[in-house]
Amino acid sequence: MQLDVFTQVPSAFAWLCEQRPLATVLGSELDLRLVNYRDSTPLRSGEVDDEPYGGGAGLVLRVDVVAAALDAVYGGVPEHRVVALTPQGRQLTQEVVEELAGEERLTLLSSRSEGFDERIVAHLASDAISIGPYVLSGGELPAMVVLDAVARRLPGAIRAESGAFESFSGELAGGLEYPQYTRPAAFRGWRVPEVLLSGDHARIAGWRQEQSRARTAR
Repeated sequence: MQLDVFTQVPSAFAWLCEQRPLATVLGSELDLRLVNYRDSTPLRSGEVDDEPYGGGAGLVLRVDVVAAALDAVYGGVPEHRVVALTPQGRQLTQEVVEELAGEERLTLLSSRSEGFDERIVAHLASDAISIGPYVLSGGELPAMVVLDAVARRLPGAIRAESGAFESFSGELAGGLEYPQYTRPAAFRGWRVPEVLLSGDHARIAGWRQEQSRARTAR
């Protein structure tokens, strides 16, 4: 997969690129490029944002800045999926992650300011995704969430037997993971459910499915 992240702070991704599972697939299953808006901005002094028309607090990423960045990298708006990371987008779920992980090429647009000029979302992006309806310091955080979630689904990122896929695989697809317990079996009077100590794998599987469904329905 070729994945490009457009950002004002490429250095913010350095620590994530050193961590598994992302580090495991970098240079093999994943070709990651971090593109700085400031490198191609048409504005003076590397500026990329501006006050919104009509007034209001904060600054907004300008449409001409994003267009210039896309032109510099792709020669125009690319044909592959371009995702604007905005609270107004569709909610990021594991189903959406699977959808994104199936792309051969993917572009993420982040904004460190208060948001996007709406024309970016309407005309330069082909998709909009939100990791939640709350305010963050910048779009680098949502971009890292999407990047990590997608990287985990690439071949060789993590071992299937590690249990990392368990929450959203098989009969639990789309649901939350069941409770997990480890030794000791009893601690301060808190006991592991007896079914998990029974050795009866059919009962254990049934209990886990029930627990997953109950958690998901909350």
